[in-house]
Amino acid sequence: MDADDPLTLIAALRQNVARVVLGKADAVRLTIVALLAGEHVLLEDVPGVGKTLLGKAIARSLSGQFHRIQFTPDLLPADITGSSLYSAQSREFVFSRGPIFANVVLADEINRATPRTQSALLESMSECQVSVDGETHALPQPFMVIATQNPVEFEGTYPLPESQLDRFLLRIPMGYPDREVELQVLANHRDGEPVERLEPVLNCQQIASVQQAVRQVRVDDSLNEYLLEIVRATRQSEDLHVGVSTRGALSWYRAAQSAALVAGRDFVVPDDIKQLAVPVLAHRIIPKGYFQGSHREAVEGLIERLVDTVPAPG
Repeated sequence: MDADDPLTLIAALRQNVARVVLGKADAVRLTIVALLAGEHVLLEDVPGVGKTLLGKAIARSLSGQFHRIQFTPDLLPADITGSSLYSAQSREFVFSRGPIFANVVLADEINRATPRTQSALLESMSECQVSVDGETHALPQPFMVIATQNPVEFEGTYPLPESQLDRFLLRIPMGYPDREVELQVLANHRDGEPVERLEPVLNCQQIASVQQAVRQVRVDDSLNEYLLEIVRATRQSEDLHVGVSTRGALSWYRAAQSAALVAGRDFVVPDDIKQLAVPVLAHRIIPKGYFQGSHREAVEGLIERLVDTVPAPG
């Protein structure tokens, strides 16, 4: 098989990440789905279950530039985007790039920063550019933000604004590993951090070619109708204040294309859409009696019930 074949490249990436991220096959798969869709991902769970490890493993599997930003309450927007500094040599202000200028940016504990600082990511995540002092600076391609988040109930966290949440293609819980996996984790860490020994298996050009292949994955018209019927059901639900937006529908469409290619197909099937409903939609809707971070299981259950009310095409 051709070494640059998309399926070969995807398999190499999954195998490389799985060497260090153990027992999290679904989280690894979904993160790769987001990467190949050209979108961003939010990893959410309690501290210490592998969120940062997964982000670092994805970044180290690519030969592009990687920056990690530790979000704290005193972090400022300019600490992310960069700022204009006066140069005594040239006697003018020169833009100094911030850590957002990388192919993969790990936004660690994103909800520990204030909403003002969180909003500094909006333009970069939606338009792959940064505007500072009236000038626009393009970000490198490909570009992906992998954010980690602790549950909102934890002390010292700020809820992500709805506009920020909407920029994440997927919200993925990590969960605790089972006992056998944790035993293997202990053994793997005997000689240090295994993620530090990962070598890149894909370069930026290869990622871009696979992302282009994702856009060529066929989606039948009946599946477009199916997806939009579920979107319409969220908007008409008496249990929701806000249903899925048009951006959310497009994100779901692109995620289904990417998931199909990761599964080894050049066409989408109904299960691709069904299985992505919760990770794509749960953070985009606002239920009645809403408090962000609460009743997550109830929200996910509501989405699953809405999906079940719409017949899948044959």
